Amino acid sequence: MNSAELVIGGLCGVVIILMIIWIWTALYIARLKMDLILEHLKDSSAGTRLAALKHGGAWGRLLLVGGASGLVTFANFYIRRGTLSTNDVKNFPSSLKQTLVLMQWSAVGLLSLMAVLVALGKSGILKA
Repeated sequence: MNSAELVIGGLCGVVIILMIIWIWTALYIARLKMDLILEHLKDSSAGTRLAALKHGGAWGRLLLVGGASGLVTFANFYIRRGTLSTNDVKNFPSSLKQTLVLMQWSAVGLLSLMAVLVALGKSGILKA
């Protein structure tokens, strides 16, 4: 293994640690804010579907926070499809909305970064 492969492997390890921190943060948000999130999405069909995940254990809570962050981040898409109410988006607490948007984009960024690092590692570019 050359030094470039070691660097890529180390960066993959850092991304995995950041993903674990993301999961822990999402579970923390679910524990503290799940009822608030569901309360503010009660008029939307997407919000009522998320409510079924409330009793799904840790995996259900992760899906709930991920789904809610997707709804809040890409609100216009879901409003156009008719699954999200404009009143729910307007009345959603701004600090929680910012947190969920940050969670959504950080998940997208971490997954993209991992894909790029794996692609670099698998490509023959780094082979000496």
